[in-house]
Amino acid sequence: MADGDLPKKKPLARDTNRIGDSFIFPPAVMDDIHIKSELGRYRMRGFSLFKKIPHWDDLTFLPGTLTRFVIEGYREKCETQTVIGPRAKNPLVLDIPVYVTGMSFGALSYEAKTALARGATMAGTATCSGEGGMIPDERRYSSKWFYQCIQSRYGFNPNHLVLADGCEFFIGQGCKVGLGGHLMGQKVTDQVAEMRSLPAGIDQRSPARHPDWLGPDDLALKIQEIREATDWQIPIQLKLGASRVYDDVRMAVKCDPDSIYIDGMEGGTGAGPHLATEDTGVPGMAAIRQARKAIDDLGKRGEISLVYAGGIRNGADVAKAIALGADAIAIGHSVMMALNCNKDIPEANYQEEILAEPGYCYHCHTGRCPVGVATQDPELRKRLDPDAAAERVYNFLHTLTIEAQLFARACGKTYLHSLEPEDLAALTMEASAMAGVPLAGTNHTVGVEDYHHL
Repeated sequence: MADGDLPKKKPLARDTNRIGDSFIFPPAVMDDIHIKSELGRYRMRGFSLFKKIPHWDDLTFLPGTLTRFVIEGYREKCETQTVIGPRAKNPLVLDIPVYVTGMSFGALSYEAKTALARGATMAGTATCSGEGGMIPDERRYSSKWFYQCIQSRYGFNPNHLVLADGCEFFIGQGCKVGLGGHLMGQKVTDQVAEMRSLPAGIDQRSPARHPDWLGPDDLALKIQEIREATDWQIPIQLKLGASRVYDDVRMAVKCDPDSIYIDGMEGGTGAGPHLATEDTGVPGMAAIRQARKAIDDLGKRGEISLVYAGGIRNGADVAKAIALGADAIAIGHSVMMALNCNKDIPEANYQEEILAEPGYCYHCHTGRCPVGVATQDPELRKRLDPDAAAERVYNFLHTLTIEAQLFARACGKTYLHSLEPEDLAALTMEASAMAGVPLAGTNHTVGVEDYHHL
C-alpha cells in the first residue's frame, strides 16, 4: 500500500478544539504555577541558566589567512602563563588561564573537593575554598588556593587565611545577583555544621550583604585589614555578580583590590531560586567588555586583573572571553561535569533516585546527587572515585587550554593573552552590541556610530 493510500486517523476531539500554542503560558509554565500554588513558595534548584541569551556561540573568530601570519601549532609556542594580582608581593601565577572557582564543602562532597584540588594542581592552576571555610586536605592538595571571605563569615578563620595564596571577597554571583547563598538542611551534616558554627540539618542562608561594610569606603578599609593580616603577600580579589557592571567595577577599583572577578548571568549555583537564576544579571560578553572598560578608564590595566566566570564550556569560550578583555577564567559548572555531574554511570539510577534522566538533573540542592558530587550522603559519595575524578579534571583543564591555544595560533598570537576584540566578529546584532565587535562580513558595530572611522 502506498503512503497516499494509508487510512486517515480520526482527529481527537482535543485537536479540533486547539487553536494554537501560547508562548507565554506553555505547559511548563502552567506546571510551574500549579506546583507553586501547592507549595506556597518559590522553587529551588541547582544548575545554570535555562533560557537562551546572547552567548559565546554568537561570536566567531577571524583567523589569519593572507592578512595575518598564523602560528604553526606543532613547532611554535603559544604561551599560556596567567598572572592574577601582579601588584601583590606574591602574585598568583598560573600555568594556564583557567582555574576552579569557589564551590563550598557542603555544596560539594569531600571527594569532589579533593579531586578538584588534585586535578587543578596537576594542570598547574588554582582552586578556591568557596564559602564555609577550609578543609585541610583541599589546602594540602592545592598548589595554588584562594580563600573566600563571605557575607556570613561561615567558617572564616584568620589562621586559615594566612595559609592562602589569594583571598577572595564574595560580594555577589551571577546566577542570583543581590541574593545570598543557600545550603539546604539535608546537606548540613554534623561536620559541615561544625565548620560553619551552625546547627546541623537546618537550611543555611547567607546574608545578601556583608556586615563589615555598607559601601566602597568601608570595603577599602576591609581590604586594608586583610592586607595587613597577610603581610601584603597575597592578591585580594573582589567577586561581583554582573549587574551595573561599569559603575560597579569603577567603584571596586576605587577600593584598590588586586583583582576583580565578574560572574555573568550564565553562572551556575548549587542551590538558588529558579527565577533568580533566570532573571538576574547580564550576559558574560557584555559584562567583560564593561568591566574591561571601567578598569582601563581608571588607568589600572596591568595593575588590577580581570577574572571572568559564567557559562564557559570549552576552549573557544575561554579564548573569546580573553579576547574581550578577561585576564583569567574561573569555571565551576563545567568542571563539575568533568567530575561526572549528569553522567549516566552504572552505579546510578537517575529515574528512581531523583525522577529525572541523566542530562536533566538539577537537584544539586537536595543532597541526592546520583554521582556523589553534590552530596554529603556517605553511600552516594562512594560513587565518586577521587583518583579517577582528579584525572578527569586535569584532562578537562588541559583540553580547555590546548583548544584556546588553537584559536590563538590561528589568529597569529604567540601568547594566549594577546587575543583582542579585533580577532572576533558577531553573528547577531545583540552580540555585536554587547561585545562591541563588528557584525560578521561588515564594518558595522551595533550601537557604535561610525566606529571604524573614529
